[in-house]
Amino acid sequence: MFSKKSILALLLCGAMTVSMAGCGGAGKTASVADAASTGTAAKAGTPKYIMKIGHSQPEGNPRYTSVEAFKKEVEEKSNGGISVEIYPAGQLGTEKEMLESVKMNTLQGMRGGQFDMLPKLLIFTLPFLCENNKQVDALTSSDFALKVCEGSQKDNILILGLGNAGGFRQFTNNKHAIKSPSDLKGLKIRTPGMDTIDGALKAMGASTVSVPYSDLYMSLKTGVADGQENPLVNVSSLKLFEVQKYITIVNYMFHPDPFYVNMQWFNALPADYQSIIKTATSNMMILNNDSIAKQEAEALKVIEKNADVYTPTAEELQQFKDATKVVYDNYVKEGKITKEELATMQDIVAKAK
Repeated sequence: MFSKKSILALLLCGAMTVSMAGCGGAGKTASVADAASTGTAAKAGTPKYIMKIGHSQPEGNPRYTSVEAFKKEVEEKSNGGISVEIYPAGQLGTEKEMLESVKMNTLQGMRGGQFDMLPKLLIFTLPFLCENNKQVDALTSSDFALKVCEGSQKDNILILGLGNAGGFRQFTNNKHAIKSPSDLKGLKIRTPGMDTIDGALKAMGASTVSVPYSDLYMSLKTGVADGQENPLVNVSSLKLFEVQKYITIVNYMFHPDPFYVNMQWFNALPADYQSIIKTATSNMMILNNDSIAKQEAEALKVIEKNADVYTPTAEELQQFKDATKVVYDNYVKEGKITKEELATMQDIVAKAK
């Protein structure tokens, strides 16, 4: 069910599209782009296309700034042949609702970590799969990742690229420092309900409780959960250090950030416009990932002033890795990933060191 807020927003967007497009079809206007004078794709006689993009992040977030850069590049290189409209901060509803809108072509694009449509994307969230941002970039931009993303086409959606959704995820709690898996035993850790997160934490001895992100701070303050796991940027922006005294820099997981685009709309574009969007997508993800790395460092400085931060030794970190190997075993056993696919991912990561 769509929320009243999202229905109203989508109706408004639909009204704008109808008024601008006439009989030209969704995301396409009846106006003619100016002839290209600088070698860009737009030429006299070609129609102008509208690309509406939604996402859930506010101003200043890497996703926000990178989508804005995408808009600028696409509009400049198409010489105005493509007009990009951006609806940030959940203006058009939840990520799940926006993804459904992309499927219906009410929206032409959406950025966000919504995996319900393509659960196969969860293989990138296996614990300790990557150790650094270079490996994350290599994996998410690989031919293997693009092949996995082809699974979305059954729902009339293309995934044109994968980014980093927020950086490596860390452990926080208000009981004691977590230096080994044994320190998680007896702790109740909040999770978003993702099976790789729940599986990893339970394998290390913690119990889990699913709490919406919007309720995270209060759940920690009131004791619904003893701790949680999130990227440093989220810990800092939500000021979780106010209710979490201990933070462990364990870098145990990252989440991919897909760029979903309506397949029918994209395939109807001229080939040169498709090329512009693909290149701009690649540049958008590079900017996004670079911005996350910078903000992680800034967030850590803020956190260190307000909480006890612990970084495990190599030997301690290996204990966490050993404890979570069962998550890999279960994924293979349950048919969520083949041994060959897992070996391919691990090879891509190893070569990126």
